[in-house]
Amino acid sequence: MRYGVGAWPWYLLALVVIGLDQYSKGLASASLEYAQPVPVFSWFNLTLHHNTGAAFSFLSDAGGWQRYFFTGIAAVVSGLLVVWIYRLQRGQWLLALSLALVLGGAIGNVWDRLVLGYVVDFISVHYAGYYFPAFNLADSAITGGAIGMILDTFLGRPEGGTKED
Repeated sequence: MRYGVGAWPWYLLALVVIGLDQYSKGLASASLEYAQPVPVFSWFNLTLHHNTGAAFSFLSDAGGWQRYFFTGIAAVVSGLLVVWIYRLQRGQWLLALSLALVLGGAIGNVWDRLVLGYVVDFISVHYAGYYFPAFNLADSAITGGAIGMILDTFLGRPEGGTKED
């Protein structure tokens, strides 16, 4: 049996991710000075950055067309994720959870691109002078969702589960 209209809790989770992401970005934008790190731990700073590119600032200096390109890709992927979640078999909770996290993260970043023209990043992790590119809660949700999808692939279907469940 498919989730169908019973997929609403997963869509609600995606909305919660979007809400938390937008709230945290709003706090960061209101509280932090651009590119001025605020140390939290020896390996963790809050540092406001505006990313006009994709992951790791890929194509951030491409001249502006990338805003619409990445928005279009994310919009299409988000639409596909909505349908995928709807069509999932009941019992595929890990895959549904993972897809909901990716959906919420993708929409959170798309919202920034549409409204601001860039994605707000503010989480900075570093060690021994090496800095991981700044990111946000949406990026974290997307990463967690991707990890969940990989785990779901290895864990497989529940025992006795079939494609017709």
